[in-house]
Amino acid sequence: MTTAGPVLTSGFPDLTGVPMARRTHWGRWTAALAIILVLLALVRAFAHGQIDWPVVGQFLTVPVILTGIVNTVIMSVLAMALGILLGVIVAVMRLSPNPVLSYCAAFYVWLFRGTPVILQLLLWFNLALVFPTIGIPGVWSGRAVDIMTPFLSALLGLGINQGAYTSEVMRAGILSVDAGQHEAAQAIGMGRLRALRRIILPQAMRVVIPPLGNEFIGMIKTTSLASVIQYPEILHNAENIYYANSRVIELLIVAGFWYLLVVSILSPLQHLLEKRFARGTQVMTR
Repeated sequence: MTTAGPVLTSGFPDLTGVPMARRTHWGRWTAALAIILVLLALVRAFAHGQIDWPVVGQFLTVPVILTGIVNTVIMSVLAMALGILLGVIVAVMRLSPNPVLSYCAAFYVWLFRGTPVILQLLLWFNLALVFPTIGIPGVWSGRAVDIMTPFLSALLGLGINQGAYTSEVMRAGILSVDAGQHEAAQAIGMGRLRALRRIILPQAMRVVIPPLGNEFIGMIKTTSLASVIQYPEILHNAENIYYANSRVIELLIVAGFWYLLVVSILSPLQHLLEKRFARGTQVMTR
């Protein structure tokens, strides 16, 4: 009596019915266990540490904190708008065949990307030490110490700094548009600026929207640096409270909660905006 061995198919044995050995991923289990232990340790530290959680709840919705978060959002929107405006202008200058415009734009980007934001805020706030008066000679002038308020200093410091970063994002978006689009615009008699406004920039938006969204979310948090020049954003207002009642950790948790809430609201909105500008690409790829 003979027993048949495994049937060979194309030179390979038939493994039907043979139990397969399951791999044990010890690395995954070890990493997961380590993460769980760290999270439990953090939860225990915050739950049983010297944190007065009722105080956190008490100060979450006090008027001065709510005013601070409103000021934070307002400053973020205005500074980002200024940054986008400057970014578009500087990006166009960088791509200009005029060497004077190109080098001036490159110098602007080098200067404001190469110095810390907090330094720029302090320079704007103390501008009166360099220019005692600001204005147009013979038309209007005023004392710089009165003009450069914390609001204006924060707006200029954050917005102009943001413009240096946004210009590189916009330049990359413009360069991503096919050169044939430029040539087609010239063929139908469009000027350079008109083609940029009506053809190039709309197509570049699908490339620049994701990084600009990230920059705006970053701006929400960067406004906290304006506390050094007394702009009443949420961190500055929280600091004023804990200087009075010594509840440092509790007020920092309150500020952190509001930052997280605003960012959590903005992130899905950014995703929806990205999908809207990506519709043309999705149609073309079908």
